[in-house]
Amino acid sequence: MVIKTGNVKWFDSTKGFGFITDDDGGRDILLHANVLRNFGHSSIVEGARVEVEAAESTRGLQAIDIVKLDLPESESDVILRGVPELGIDLSTLTSDEPLTPSRVKWFDKVKGFGFVNLFGSTDDVFVHMEVLRAYGLAELAQGEAICVRTAQGPRGRMAIEVRAWDYEITKDA
Repeated sequence: MVIKTGNVKWFDSTKGFGFITDDDGGRDILLHANVLRNFGHSSIVEGARVEVEAAESTRGLQAIDIVKLDLPESESDVILRGVPELGIDLSTLTSDEPLTPSRVKWFDKVKGFGFVNLFGSTDDVFVHMEVLRAYGLAELAQGEAICVRTAQGPRGRMAIEVRAWDYEITKDA
């Protein structure tokens, strides 16, 4: 086993795998969906920086465990990062809410949006693709557990931050 670092070249949740470019200039490193799920994510955005434990397999170098994952931009903890891309005035949004466990009701990558339900509520909360991308996610799966911070938007409650369900636990580790 070796520790390797690089950037996500691409990842396809439907296919269940993607590749990481090796910082050392070696072959691309296979990243399987199971390894990503073990880290608490169902998808990952291109350009995300990762550090992985990798091992040689019959198909080449393959990630077996994610050690560290960083978003493509350096300011990974800024709330509301994806909202300006939606054309929403940030001054109209305020949120003192904590990250709240939620379940994905449905998400359509082609349409670029979906809805989640906060645990304990049946109210729909709108989630836009740009907010996902801002927090390093490429898509959501129906039934997936995540954490969201919400605010009142122009058309109702919307997610302004989306994290893996165990984000608060893993960020302090």
